[in-house]
Amino acid sequence: MSSRLFQGVIHQMRSAVDRTIGIIDESGTIVSCSELGKIGEINAGAASHAFDGGDTVVYEGCTYKAFGSQIHPEYAVFVEGEDEMAEKFADLSAVSLSNLKQYFDEKYDRSIFIKNVILDNILPGDIYLKARELRFNSESSRVVLLIRVPDQTDVSTFDVIQNLFPDKTKDFVININETDIALIKDIKTGILPKDIEKLARSIADSINTELYTHAIIGIGTPVAGIKDLAKSFKEAQVALEVGKVFDTERTIVSYDSLGIARLIYQLPTTLCEMFLHEVFKTGSIDSLDQETLFTIQRFFENNLNVSETSRKLFVHRNTLVYRLEKIKKITGLDLREFDDAIVFKVALMVKKYLDANPVKY
Repeated sequence: MSSRLFQGVIHQMRSAVDRTIGIIDESGTIVSCSELGKIGEINAGAASHAFDGGDTVVYEGCTYKAFGSQIHPEYAVFVEGEDEMAEKFADLSAVSLSNLKQYFDEKYDRSIFIKNVILDNILPGDIYLKARELRFNSESSRVVLLIRVPDQTDVSTFDVIQNLFPDKTKDFVININETDIALIKDIKTGILPKDIEKLARSIADSINTELYTHAIIGIGTPVAGIKDLAKSFKEAQVALEVGKVFDTERTIVSYDSLGIARLIYQLPTTLCEMFLHEVFKTGSIDSLDQETLFTIQRFFENNLNVSETSRKLFVHRNTLVYRLEKIKKITGLDLREFDDAIVFKVALMVKKYLDANPVKY
């Protein structure tokens, strides 16, 4: 907490209180005061009295009132005098300064700290030191959800999400850019992936209800330590990008559910192009029309079952067999054979990946 912030408030209070007013820390050092010459003085006796309990105390001509966290106050305000007015001034000042400190810690220090962590803007060795300085629980289980709202709205998406998670000591909502907002959510250890996806779906529904726009949410893997938050954030980014390429209709994409799409996303494009040339004859995959590709998709969705696929497509079984034979003739792959079907499925995903040319993180 910056003493300059305290000093600015104390300076404004000076004319209203018309008494010496200041702040001491746990060691008794005066960190801010209306009399600038007193800053830096140490009064250990005052500290031992001021932080003993939560009530207003009087010591050596001044009235003290501790403030900060309810469990462990870090500062105490003091007002010159031992009368009733000094006690009221101390009480009011403690409330104001406590709220100011809480706002500063939660809104600025901690949020900026978390943002630096997930963006890898802080050295690994400094993470735990800074966490202790901010009294931040660095061992709690958390997960990163990256919320993307492609369409700009007049109402701030940030405010909507912040209102959904008002506990700023556990959950953090951070602006990444004009379309992306990161939610660092405190979770229970061992939480099921379906419960995290349910949470993400409720966020998307709230944004849709309040802003009349759709949101896409990428979910990283849960992590137990603060230093791994950057990993969860990058996974949420990958989930959004991979989902945009391979699952264009999904609005909730979890990194753990990407499967083979995640592997393809990590491959060099030159390797992907070589694979397509080896699997298919030149130009053969491009010669497949939309109707044929739709048939192939339905065939895969029905686990290579000819009868079930023909029923879902409302075509005769022999018609579907004819189409599969046509595909075999063009590509050299028989989709009724499991190995050929796997190669064809992967090849289609690789081509989709190359056509999309996604941004990698």
